[in-house]
Amino acid sequence: MTSSRVTLTVRNHDRDLGGMRYVYPVLSRRAGGVSVGINLNPNNACNWHCVYCQVPNLVRGAAPEIDLALLESELDGFLHALVHGDYLQRHAPEGAREIRDIALSGNGEPTSAAAFPEVVERIHRLRLRYGLAERVPLRLITNGSLLGRQRVRGGIRRMGEVGGEVWFKVDGGRSEDVLRINGVRRTPERMARDLARCAELCATWVQTCMFRWDGESPSAEALTAYLDVLERANAAGRLRGVLLYGVARTSMQPEAPRVSPLPAAELEAIAGAIRKKGLTVTVSP
Repeated sequence: MTSSRVTLTVRNHDRDLGGMRYVYPVLSRRAGGVSVGINLNPNNACNWHCVYCQVPNLVRGAAPEIDLALLESELDGFLHALVHGDYLQRHAPEGAREIRDIALSGNGEPTSAAAFPEVVERIHRLRLRYGLAERVPLRLITNGSLLGRQRVRGGIRRMGEVGGEVWFKVDGGRSEDVLRINGVRRTPERMARDLARCAELCATWVQTCMFRWDGESPSAEALTAYLDVLERANAAGRLRGVLLYGVARTSMQPEAPRVSPLPAAELEAIAGAIRKKGLTVTVSP
């Protein structure tokens, strides 16, 4: 468990802070408090390569086999410290001493874990045990690329049934933007289709990182294409909104020197364009 001398900050998302394999504490800008992170990719493997990613030694691949008993034991112990102990008083700054969510995130794409649906069930069981089901949502932070797999859809559907929420990554609206930013080939049509499908299964927010690349802000053409993907995905009006954020921590990828923050005013201007499409937006510079 985390040392008594460690204070959580929004700029430190070290998965080793808690001294556990799967469970780690985070002070989340977007969640607005302490997030209980679940890392299903302790092997630092992801099927995407995002240029702003803070995971060191990132490799291409999928999550390893998950030790479900260990994960459940770690989460049980940590939730006990949060709910019945003084963990929040010792480690969280004043004003952020509240459990905001349990988030399936970590060092890669969590839905690549074969046990993803079973993980959802075990987390929900512990939420019930600690009386958190009504006030602490289960969140999935995903690139949405594996929606074609039945077990992934089943896990997301179950999240919807227990009041969970998905944060679905969309950083660009053109194939060339997605290839440059996320390191994968995806068409705008597939992005919009998968996003819409996810929103049918569970409450879904779009999660978008905007930044300067080689000192240049996103072009008008790139922003128009991005807005078009959102508009098509939200044709049925199911999207909850957009979580728009900038780069607050240094990338650990080779492309790091090419990535720099957008000024807050530019992020707000992008947020304004999104709102004109009828979507709620929160901005985290």
